[in-house]
Amino acid sequence: MFMYSAADAQQAGGLFGGNSMWVMILIYAAVIAGIYFFLIRPNSKKKKEEAQMRNSLEIGDEITTIGGIMGRVVAIKDDEDAIIIETGSDRVKIKFKKWCISTVDTVKEGSQTAAAEKKGFSFFKKKKEDDTKE
Repeated sequence: MFMYSAADAQQAGGLFGGNSMWVMILIYAAVIAGIYFFLIRPNSKKKKEEAQMRNSLEIGDEITTIGGIMGRVVAIKDDEDAIIIETGSDRVKIKFKKWCISTVDTVKEGSQTAAAEKKGFSFFKKKKEDDTKE
């Protein structure tokens, strides 16, 4: 007859309990990694892109604020981290903080879409000139 002593039972429990502890640590590590890659990392990327967009503002850009106000940038005050926009045909000027800019609607000159728009515009312009010659 084979008998277990208390020391044998404790040693066996420690071995199996130790393995399950490592499995639990791996599961927690996988959950934390998943949260980082699916929630935290995309958010920080989006914030960096928004900060870059706000820092690359130039005078003459068309913007939309988070409140829905649309206007053209007429001044940039870096010391106050603010911009002044002009809205509407009555030329009302409003001062905003840079963080309230939602989108920049002006197409930059060096971008691919600007080049495509210029090509399309010149195509229509040429066609219109051809129509007037006839």
